[in-house]
Amino acid sequence: MLSRINKKFYRVKTGQTVKEIADYFCVAPRLLIQENGLLEEPKTGQILSIPSHKGDAYTVRAGENKALLCGSEDRFKKMNGTSVFYIGMSVRI
Repeated sequence: MLSRINKKFYRVKTGQTVKEIADYFCVAPRLLIQENGLLEEPKTGQILSIPSHKGDAYTVRAGENKALLCGSEDRFKKMNGTSVFYIGMSVRI
């Protein structure tokens, strides 16, 4: 059985940063970087692939942990592409 894959693409505008683009599409910046293999800020006119949206963007607050936000540490790592976790971090939940 075939499954349908919907990819979003975005053309970078002058002066835009990874964080601004990631915030607009409600994805974590590191996932946008990972999806596109970025080693630096994107260039004007560059076309980026936007990772599929699987969860809501959320900013980590004091007292929270991976299991509280995502159900388990493994699920957190799978959804966010990293095991790094700190206050103020933008994550998908």
